Amino acid sequence: MILEQYYIECLSHASYLIGDPRSGRAVVVDPRRDITDYLDDARRFGLTIEGVVNTHFHADFVSGHLELLDATGAWIGFGADAETDYPIRRLAHGERVSLGDVDLEVLATPGHTWESISLLVRERADAEPVAVLTGDSLFIGDVGRPDLVNLGPGSSTDLARAMYHSIHQVLLTLPDTVTVLPAHGAGSSCGKNLSTELSSTIGEQRRTNPSVQPMSEDAFVALITTDQPAAPGYFYVDAALNKSLHPVLDPNRRIPELTIEQLRAELAAATRVIDARAPEDFAVAHLRGSVNVGFDGRFAETGGIVADIGDRLALIAYPGDEQAAALRLSRIGSDAVIGYFTVDAATGFPAELADLVRTAPRTDAAELDRLVADNAVALIDIRNPAEHESGVIPAAISIPLAQLRSRLDELPIDRPIIVHCAGGWRSSVAASMLRAEGFDRVSDLRGGYRAWAERRTVA
Repeated sequence: MILEQYYIECLSHASYLIGDPRSGRAVVVDPRRDITDYLDDARRFGLTIEGVVNTHFHADFVSGHLELLDATGAWIGFGADAETDYPIRRLAHGERVSLGDVDLEVLATPGHTWESISLLVRERADAEPVAVLTGDSLFIGDVGRPDLVNLGPGSSTDLARAMYHSIHQVLLTLPDTVTVLPAHGAGSSCGKNLSTELSSTIGEQRRTNPSVQPMSEDAFVALITTDQPAAPGYFYVDAALNKSLHPVLDPNRRIPELTIEQLRAELAAATRVIDARAPEDFAVAHLRGSVNVGFDGRFAETGGIVADIGDRLALIAYPGDEQAAALRLSRIGSDAVIGYFTVDAATGFPAELADLVRTAPRTDAAELDRLVADNAVALIDIRNPAEHESGVIPAAISIPLAQLRSRLDELPIDRPIIVHCAGGWRSSVAASMLRAEGFDRVSDLRGGYRAWAERRTVA
């Protein structure tokens, strides 16, 4: 049996190729839009991709089922409750999908969404299962969140109760030796306590996963409906895209380089400019109105926070990062990247753009304490609720980054603003976004909450 995992850190997303080397038949599960890896490996293993299974309507990225349909003619499978604008194979609980010797059993596991399924994998139809692809139902260290209510009818409580039964009556009844392969890992907004591990076993999750320990249904509902990370607004756009027909991603797409004159014109036209360089370099010099989303972090998801899907975008990047940055944005459906401008870390911006270059103020922890004590600033904590368990800075106002653009009217305008996150990457995003929205006196906390907490520990 061939069972390959494809994991991308930028979206904490895992997809899978399952194939039978004897029959040469294969399916891809939860694919991303750039499908070259699946096609290349199918050729390498001598496989024909005949089906694409999505465990549910993904919200954090645009799935690659239409791309695989276009490239291979494969059927597209969803859980029986799925409704789409294109033909699908409805996969009912208990249904078996044969690839030859390799056998897949469909398990209905609603809870994250109503149409959610898991796939139980056997090397032969009469053999014990060896793995279960759990989508966003059972994660390593957590379970899927039930509160993305636009993904199906009913309240988050209804979905949470469905998840309780999916976990305890379906997934935890599997043998302890079965390998657990989820669709997401640490950092994903589809849950709150996901592990950095990319696989586990049913037995290990039974022992160590806090969300699946013995508890009442009501206690489980309370646990998984509180302190979930703020969902980026683009999640609802992507969930809708995954239900509908939309243009496929061109595998040969290359975005063009912008001249200085073209870049000036885009800035003048209020095109959203995303600067993909490191926060430290952005602070030293950036173009007025640009927003810093460092390429080394959660670039795609955060790009979907600072700009709406469909917005016209221009990129500023280090040489060599520009095409990969555009590809990452396309994974969430942001296809309207019109070009890029590169800036070398050593030389910076050319002199012809000097009139547009600005610096970004950053505040150190010691200075922050003085400013807060004097009530001289408004402090905004952009971390997610679960992160507050590590501690909070007194007087901070909590507005998660994913909600910041929609809650600008809550920000004070009578004093300077300092934003902070955990380590300083997201706060550079937030501060630059606020300046682009017209807030003039904004800085971010260098090193984030960790730097502030460490200083107090030393003191």
